[in-house]
Amino acid sequence: FGVNAGYVEKVYHDFMAAPSSVGAEWRRFFEEHGLQAPPEPEPRAAAQAAAALATEHGDELLRGVAARIVTNMEESLSIPTATSTRVVPVKVLEENRRIINQHLALEYRGKASFTHLIAFAMVRALAEMPALTVSFRRVDGAPHRHTPDTINLGVAVDATNRDGSRGLVVPNIRNAGALDFGGFLAAYNELIAKARSGGLTPDDFKETTCTLTNPGMIGTVSSLPRLMSGQSFILATGAITVPAEFLGAAETTLSELGISKVMTLTSTYDHRVIQGAVSGEFLQRMHEMLAGQDEFYAQIFRDLAIPHRPLFFVRDRRAAMGTPMRENEQMERAARVMQYIRAYRVRGYLLADLDPLEYEPKSFPELELSTYGLSIWDLDREFFTSGVTGKPMATLRDIREVLRTTYCAKVGAEFMHIADPQQKDWLRERMESTRNRAELSNETQLRVLDRLIEAEAFERFLHTKFVGHKRFSLEGAETLIPTLDALLAKCAADGVDKVVLGMAHRGRLNVLA
Repeated sequence: FGVNAGYVEKVYHDFMAAPSSVGAEWRRFFEEHGLQAPPEPEPRAAAQAAAALATEHGDELLRGVAARIVTNMEESLSIPTATSTRVVPVKVLEENRRIINQHLALEYRGKASFTHLIAFAMVRALAEMPALTVSFRRVDGAPHRHTPDTINLGVAVDATNRDGSRGLVVPNIRNAGALDFGGFLAAYNELIAKARSGGLTPDDFKETTCTLTNPGMIGTVSSLPRLMSGQSFILATGAITVPAEFLGAAETTLSELGISKVMTLTSTYDHRVIQGAVSGEFLQRMHEMLAGQDEFYAQIFRDLAIPHRPLFFVRDRRAAMGTPMRENEQMERAARVMQYIRAYRVRGYLLADLDPLEYEPKSFPELELSTYGLSIWDLDREFFTSGVTGKPMATLRDIREVLRTTYCAKVGAEFMHIADPQQKDWLRERMESTRNRAELSNETQLRVLDRLIEAEAFERFLHTKFVGHKRFSLEGAETLIPTLDALLAKCAADGVDKVVLGMAHRGRLNVLA
């Protein structure tokens, strides 16, 4: 079990103390290996035995997981390792993750972390470089190089034990190379949930190819973790932050200079079977993928059906500060942003998700930043908003997010053809100020649900009562009923005396009912 031996030993001690306290998989595992739990001791006797292990003068005997960690660390000293390091800009990673999470939020599918994307890039890079997946082992005393058939990616998880202490476990995602990003995201989250709930089984630890650990979560910039026996290498990610020499710079200064946040990647590998050039090329490949090369993000966007193009790394080419060319350039970019805003107001509805049965994302170049000569570096710079955000000036990122949320989410609005400018402004102000998303109270949501249930129940009644009759079913347009209900309730509140409905055949019986 390698680094997980401490976790397994703890489960074993729990099994020996109280077999019912561990899962059925673990009980079966121990029993298959001929281990039988003794009768459970009296609680008082167990407490006295535990107290006897504490020695005088503040010393404490390391046992269980802590003792196994000592053994693992001492065994790791016998592995001749070497380490490669690379500092990677994360601007593209950061911006594309934001787009991914906005889409996942609309679909109520959780979030993707930086680690999810880094781990997926790691798997993609390993699929191209199998030389980094080999491990060292001895067979009958002779040294051998072992090449695995699949990539079982180990993920270091900081889990809390029952006694409140914290410990590290490294379960693995089996055959990670066969998963698209949607499947990888689900498998990763399921593994983390099992680790934190104590639901890991022996199969979750078998045949780990390599490990990803993230000490950057606690602010560590660079780390050299120990490589456990049986694995090819371990990749550590550092904190995502601006370079140290720019920590005191203002956000506006960083955006003007085109300074990206960075992350340090360290690859510690078994030098007996892996050479330094292979590790260095692997980190270079990671760098290229996280920068958007070879359609890394484009494939993720396709897997998740995101209707936008991903951003990619380009150099920030601008005229020197303080020169007339720089001023002209800023005016030109401001004009391009206005064109970009108008494009969403005119064509944004083309990307809206309106089909409840199937969603086929499409991409329109006129709704992309690159069409207007704008790049990833312009996202942090402020431009005139034309009323989009409710403020005179805002960053291009904020402008883009409001436009996409308003016109490309669950409501498609085609209104710019209206000749009356006052009507257009009225619609635009109300849509962009609310992002076309109404905040419904619990009472309103329950009323909508009641109307939908009533409409569906009535359709089922007609279907079973009048089999074979032409009845112009409401199927596929059920939202018509709560919509009319809300409209008529609003009319009543405003003192309307009479409402005349003109409608097609579809759903008319349900409306009359």
